Amino acid sequence: MAHDREAGARAPTDRVCLGVMVGAHGVRGLVKVKAFTAKPADVVAYGPLSDEGGSRRWRLEIVGPAPGKAEGVVLARIEGVKDRDAAQALHGVRLYVERAALPAPDEEEFYHADLIGLRVEDADGALLGTVRAVENHGAGDVLEVEGADGRALLLPFTRAAVSLVDIAGGRLVAELPVEVEVPSGRAAEEPEEG
Repeated sequence: MAHDREAGARAPTDRVCLGVMVGAHGVRGLVKVKAFTAKPADVVAYGPLSDEGGSRRWRLEIVGPAPGKAEGVVLARIEGVKDRDAAQALHGVRLYVERAALPAPDEEEFYHADLIGLRVEDADGALLGTVRAVENHGAGDVLEVEGADGRALLLPFTRAAVSLVDIAGGRLVAELPVEVEVPSGRAAEEPEEG
């Protein structure tokens, strides 16, 4: 569908990254895949995967969860990858699928690919920066924002911090949380017990 977009708006990407190959497992060519899907095994649920440039395509077969405590990592078999060296050569390759193969996100759900690149503005429309990455280290999603001054900001992706996400308009509205800074060479003061 074609719509005229406001100045500065951006079209969604045609492909979405679903995971990354993070290493070899064993000697028979299994690869470890860090999945970016809600259910790690769903990294293969949307059809063939390709590299970032789209020049290489694979069909992966999930063997099971990777051993250890790494969340979201599965073991996969790839046709033509028969030994550890071939599997290790794929380390770091990001896995993409065509956006058309994915379901539309529910209301108030967003693909990370749609958030990256959005302008971050305050409630008055002043530019705060641009979303560079979406991270999750176990306590919820965090937006990495390159500030208008070039500094990196970390913004919790919560309703309290982000009041509006306007994908079509290419922006989100945020209220920056109060930052705590400790001057170099000084330890943070311990709170008084009361």
